[in-house]
Amino acid sequence: MRKSLVALLLFTLGSTFAVQAADEAKPFITSQELDLTRYLPAPPADDSAQTKAELKELLEIQATRTPEQEKAAIADAEENVWRFADVMGPDFDAAKLPKTAALFDRIVATEDVVDDHAKKAFNRPRPYMLDEQIHPLLKKSKSGSWPSGHSTIGYLMATVLGEMVPEKRNELFTRAAGYAENRLVAGFHYRSDTVMSRTGAALIAQKMEEQPDFKTEFDAAKAELRAQLGLK
Repeated sequence: MRKSLVALLLFTLGSTFAVQAADEAKPFITSQELDLTRYLPAPPADDSAQTKAELKELLEIQATRTPEQEKAAIADAEENVWRFADVMGPDFDAAKLPKTAALFDRIVATEDVVDDHAKKAFNRPRPYMLDEQIHPLLKKSKSGSWPSGHSTIGYLMATVLGEMVPEKRNELFTRAAGYAENRLVAGFHYRSDTVMSRTGAALIAQKMEEQPDFKTEFDAAKAELRAQLGLK
């Protein structure tokens, strides 16, 4: 009994430290190195024809989304690289890929700080803030809608994974597009938010890859991942 309690305690402590490590992942760059507001245009005005058309599209999606689509949109609310396991295969597992996990923890942290600055600066209201007929599938956020952070990280992860495993590049970007589309299914973003995220992701990837520590961690993670997948 005592051994079981000790094992449980060690497991709990290990899980806690793992969560803390992920939470404390150091971004490769911040908005000081890359200010997206210098490169992205302002979002459409709240009362513009484009925003009205996008709200109409979201209402149409809401009216026709299936239970399966809703389930997928809720699952894709997670911002981690393991959502790409359906492309990468069963061996794409965090427990087996510690270097890959550490690299992408830092990539997620990077997107978060860079996008957060832009979201606050542009301050586009979420769709459900403009139209109370929109009922999101997830807990409402009050953060800015432009650009979509989830879509940005999806395209950014696809970019880095595609450089590690170019054999799956096309499938990865198709998955990233689906990840972004699920933000519309969830009622959380306008389509233009997700489109603009492609530009944001490309800018972040380019600047991030200029950093020496990124190259070091990327090379180690790439070797680990390709070995795990049985690729030369």
